[in-house]
Amino acid sequence: MTDDFFRNRLDQMIDLRHPLAVLASRMPWQEIEASLAQRWARQIKAGRKIEDLDLFGAVSGVADGRISNAGRPRLPTRLMVALLYLKHAFNESDEDVIQRWGETPTWQYFSGNEYFEHRWPCDPTQLGRFRKALGEEGVEELLARTMEVAVNLKLIARQELARVIVDSTVQEKAVAHPTDSKLLETARAKVVQEAKAAGIELKQTYAKEGRELRFKAGRYAHARQFKRMRKVIKRQRTIVQRLQREVGRKMSTLAQAVQQALGHTLDKAKRLVMQTLSRKAMDNRAKLYSWHAPEVECISKGKSRNPYEFGVKVGLAMTLKGNLIVGARSFPGNPYDGHTLHEQIEQSTILMQSLGVKPQVVYADLGYRGVDKDNPDIEIKHRGKDKRLTNEERRLLKRRQAIEPIIGHLKADHRMDRCHLKGSEGDALHAVLCAAGYNIQWLLRMIAKKGLGLLLCLLQARISVALIAKLAEIIGHHRLQKTDQRWALG
Repeated sequence: MTDDFFRNRLDQMIDLRHPLAVLASRMPWQEIEASLAQRWARQIKAGRKIEDLDLFGAVSGVADGRISNAGRPRLPTRLMVALLYLKHAFNESDEDVIQRWGETPTWQYFSGNEYFEHRWPCDPTQLGRFRKALGEEGVEELLARTMEVAVNLKLIARQELARVIVDSTVQEKAVAHPTDSKLLETARAKVVQEAKAAGIELKQTYAKEGRELRFKAGRYAHARQFKRMRKVIKRQRTIVQRLQREVGRKMSTLAQAVQQALGHTLDKAKRLVMQTLSRKAMDNRAKLYSWHAPEVECISKGKSRNPYEFGVKVGLAMTLKGNLIVGARSFPGNPYDGHTLHEQIEQSTILMQSLGVKPQVVYADLGYRGVDKDNPDIEIKHRGKDKRLTNEERRLLKRRQAIEPIIGHLKADHRMDRCHLKGSEGDALHAVLCAAGYNIQWLLRMIAKKGLGLLLCLLQARISVALIAKLAEIIGHHRLQKTDQRWALG
C-alpha cells in the first residue's frame, strides 16, 4: 500500500539491488545530519543602535536583535549532501547534477525521496552556498563517512588503513594561460572600469588601442618575432602607467571607502607592470598570474608535455591495498613535498578517529626524503632506503606507483583537473570533495563486485549440489545393476 494513491513509491520503481540503492541504505545519513546540524543553527544577532524622533526631540534606542522566522524553509541536509556526492562521483557541474537528478529515479532514492519528482530539487546557486557553509571541516566529515561505510560493509579491512601511500599533484585553477600581454590588457580594463564606477572621467581609456595591441602581441609571439612583441608589451605597460597616474591624481576628492577600493585595484596593476618589466616578483611577493584569482601559483612538476601548471599543490593519501582515499588537502605556497607530510598524516588521523585506527606506515616517492625526524611516529618507506628495507617491504614499495592512476581518475572522472571555486578556500573544498566523489564511486564498484561474488558462490553451490545428486544417482543405479546380476546368478 502507498501513501499516495496516484503515485508509486521509488522503492517500487527501481531495482533495489542497484549499487546506488544499496549504498543509500548503508550510508549513515542521521550521523551526517547530526554532525552538520550545528552549522545551520541561526545565530542571535546583537541589537543595533538606532536614532529616532518623538514629541520631545531626538532619542536613541536599540533595535531588536531576536531571530526572525520569516524566509523560505531550509532544504533537507541529506538532499544537499547527496547532490555533492553525486556531482563529484559522476563528474557533473552544479547545473548538470541538478538537471540529471530530476530525470534519474535512483539518484532521487539516494537523496531520500519517497516519490519520483520530475523537477529540479533546488537552484544551482543554492548548492554553491551550501558548499560554502559547510567549510573545510564539513566536507572532511563527508569524506570520513565514506571511509566508515567501506569498513562497516567489510569492503576493506580495518588494519589496511594503517598503511598508506602519500603523493602530491597540482589542482589547476580555471584561469587562462597567463601572458604579459593578456595580464596588462586585463589591468587596463579593470582600472578603467573601477574609475568609471567611482565617477572619475578619464581623458582616454585606450580601449581600441589596447585590444589591437593584445592581438599584435599574440601574432608576434606565434611568429617568434620576440623583439616586436617586447615593443608591443612596452606600449601596453606605458598605457597602464598613464591610467594609474591619472586615477591617482583624481581619486583624492572621493570618499574613503572608494579610495580604498581604487587603491587595491591600482596596487594590483602596479604589481603586473613591475613583474612584466623585471621578469621577477617584487617586494617579496609572489607573481600575479590571474587578476580574479591572485592565489594561483606556478608549479613545475617535470612533465614534458605540460612543464608548468597554474593552481595549487594538493596532497593525497590512499590505502596501500584497496585504493581507498583516506586524506586530501591543499597546500598553498607550493611547499616541498616532504614538508607537507606531517599535515597530511594529521588530517588522515583525524578522519580515521571514529574507526579507532591511524596511519603508521607511509610509502612515498623520493620527494618525501629527509623528514623522518619531523614524523617520529610514522615509518616512512621510499626508494632511498633500499638497503634498510626487508624483502617484504621492497615488494610492498612497488605498490606505491598505484597512486598515479588514482590521481589520473581524480582529474579525469571527478573534476580535479580544473577548480572553478573561488579563492584558497575553494581550492581546499574542491580537493576534499573530489576525493569524496572518488570514494563514492569506489563503494559502488565494490558493492557490485561483492554482489557478483555472492551470486557466483550461490551458483557454484547449486552446481555442486546438482553434481552430487547426479553422482549419487549414477552410483545408486550402478549398485542396483550389480544386485540384479547377483540375483540372476544366484
